[in-house]
Amino acid sequence: MSQQKQQFVVLTGSLRQGSYHAAITRALPELAPANVQVSQLGSIGEFPLYNADIQEQGMPEAVTTMANAIAAADGLIIVSPEYNYSVPGVLKNALDWLSRCNPQPIAGKPVMIVSGSPGNFGGARMQYHLRQILVFFDAKVLNKPEAMIGQVHTKVEELQLVDADTREFLSKQLLSFTVFASH
Repeated sequence: MSQQKQQFVVLTGSLRQGSYHAAITRALPELAPANVQVSQLGSIGEFPLYNADIQEQGMPEAVTTMANAIAAADGLIIVSPEYNYSVPGVLKNALDWLSRCNPQPIAGKPVMIVSGSPGNFGGARMQYHLRQILVFFDAKVLNKPEAMIGQVHTKVEELQLVDADTREFLSKQLLSFTVFASH
């Protein structure tokens, strides 16, 4: 009997095409177990700044498209940098929009977090703030293993994640997330 592939979608909290986090995002499909398909969601840069007046006129298409993709997936992976010890504003804005969708696409959804920074902490402070935000959604966040990639700028070359230890760790995190998301 063949097992159906798990479908995970990736929300990237950085808008810059050449970002280290975009490189990490691009590496995830090849690092995932054979029974997992990982695909990238659209850019959260397409979301307007949250405004209830805009919402009253109807949810923006970019928001509903992403919400539907998240709802249909078996799990959500968030890959993001840390800005000023916290969540990037563009990621918080996207989560604010997604929180207003009905049905709520992240409610009860398994979520895996990956962060990185040029410093040694690897985005740890962003992750802790993001975990607080995800409580509102009642998301099921993978607690361990945590992926906080310090010195991320030394692990990406020519827009590719090349560091073997980081790739191996992310592969193990994806395997853990696959098991976590199936329960």
